Amino acid sequence: MPTFKLDGQEIPFEPGDTIIRAAFRQGIEIPHYCWHPGLSIAANCRMCLVEIKSARPMLMPIVRWDDKQKKYVDATKPKLQPACQAMAAEGLEVFAKNEAAKAAQASTQEMLLLNHPVDCPICDQAGECRLQDYWQEHGARGKRMLDEPVHKPKGVVFGETIVYDAERCIMCTRCIRFMDEVAKDPVLDMRERGNRNEIVLSPGRELEGSYTLMTEHVCPVGALTSSDFRFKARVWFLRSQKSVCPGCATGCSEHVDYDPRTNEVARLRPRENLAVNKYWMCDEGMLLYEAAKKDRLLRPRIKNDDASHADAIAEAAKRLGKPGQGIAVVLSSQRNVEDNHVAVRLARDYLPGARTYWTGRPDGAADDILLSADRNPNRAGIAHVLGSSGQARGAEMPPGFDELVEDINAGRVTALLSLGGETPLEGAVLSPFAKLDTLVVISPFTTGLTERAHVALPCPVWYEEDGTFVQKGGLKQRYRKAFPPQGEVMPAWQILARLAGAMDLALAVGSLADIRREAKVTDADVAPLKDAPSQHMLPGTQVTT
Repeated sequence: MPTFKLDGQEIPFEPGDTIIRAAFRQGIEIPHYCWHPGLSIAANCRMCLVEIKSARPMLMPIVRWDDKQKKYVDATKPKLQPACQAMAAEGLEVFAKNEAAKAAQASTQEMLLLNHPVDCPICDQAGECRLQDYWQEHGARGKRMLDEPVHKPKGVVFGETIVYDAERCIMCTRCIRFMDEVAKDPVLDMRERGNRNEIVLSPGRELEGSYTLMTEHVCPVGALTSSDFRFKARVWFLRSQKSVCPGCATGCSEHVDYDPRTNEVARLRPRENLAVNKYWMCDEGMLLYEAAKKDRLLRPRIKNDDASHADAIAEAAKRLGKPGQGIAVVLSSQRNVEDNHVAVRLARDYLPGARTYWTGRPDGAADDILLSADRNPNRAGIAHVLGSSGQARGAEMPPGFDELVEDINAGRVTALLSLGGETPLEGAVLSPFAKLDTLVVISPFTTGLTERAHVALPCPVWYEEDGTFVQKGGLKQRYRKAFPPQGEVMPAWQILARLAGAMDLALAVGSLADIRREAKVTDADVAPLKDAPSQHMLPGTQVTT
């Protein structure tokens, strides 16, 4: 692979790489504002200016003060080039940290701060703002301009999700380019010139659609703020865990940012994964944590009355162990591979004649960016589990919700163990479940199914457990527990193992690692959990565990 030198270090590059992109792949940051690896090149912030030495040096004539002669004299200085635009070439010698580059970075930083309100104490971007970081690294001096700064609109509501502060804006145009190039809705633009610039909406429009929160995510300063996260938390109090979005079958890689003092999730944001979601997430996925806090089932219930785990599992075992029942097990496309694997083993090996079904959330709207119509993160995981257990070939699935209702109405199913409480439909369509002699539901939420259950057992949501999803393309992805679940909650696979033990069934589950070996989702089988090449390359990524 060809290489060039950056501050003395050999940097490999691919054909078509710019200097900044090649450095980015190696985890080396050349200071920048407007450049983003997922967007087109703007080269307007000039923060990434570097000196490129060649056989024919590019020099600019200048005048410089000479202390000995006490006058300005003719001189030259290197003509710097933006690293985001300059192409990498074999044998180039590039300097991003020499005297000329550092002087340019300090001057650019000073210019960007001339009219900035410097309202860091009340700005949501404080703690992950590049203006702050680069001021410390490439300037660290006070303003020399004593004039009144230019004042611009503040607190402009762009839509339901985004608020704009024009005084903080450095006109990097990332938000404009994102809406144009990725979201395919060019609703944002720039008006005026020089220090009168500001971002505006198209006449009669507001910022809407499925990707509005990405404009806040790509903003390197505090100009665009999320209505959801605004004034909610300081990022230096947050910790982050690598996870996978359970909002649809795409399975975007994400960071779960939470406050360890309260074990409360503060926000979700995308984690770079070029194989799945690149650098982006949809609004629905980024706000999913709010829905995960609602209608939680936090204690076991027997006929809607709170109970202990021991009593609830004993009651469930007694009901499911009645002879002569038409017993069935429902797999869940909302639950992970590990939970479904144990449920399949229980049904296949220890409940003779048990029928197997699957269910999950109903389909939703799709697009050609990220959103999948399948609003379940692990439908492909059910097919994988059944295939690995020998119960199905390829992508075959067991009967679904409609067939389950038909079999309940026909009396072929009289006892049901449901993994997950989500169903495609709610309301009157669940009335046949009242006919069941036994209904045991394992779910993180109170749903129409848990309200009809004889026994309801609580399990965690995705950021409270370790697990594996299989996405629609067959990619297996691991997600990690951010913090322990609240209430009397335990992983569904452990509940199933305890339930089997209470029924005197010899279901040997072992550890989570044992389950993953059986289900063929060991660390060698799944995509590795990884961050962007550099912790400072994308906004917010310095919030880490």
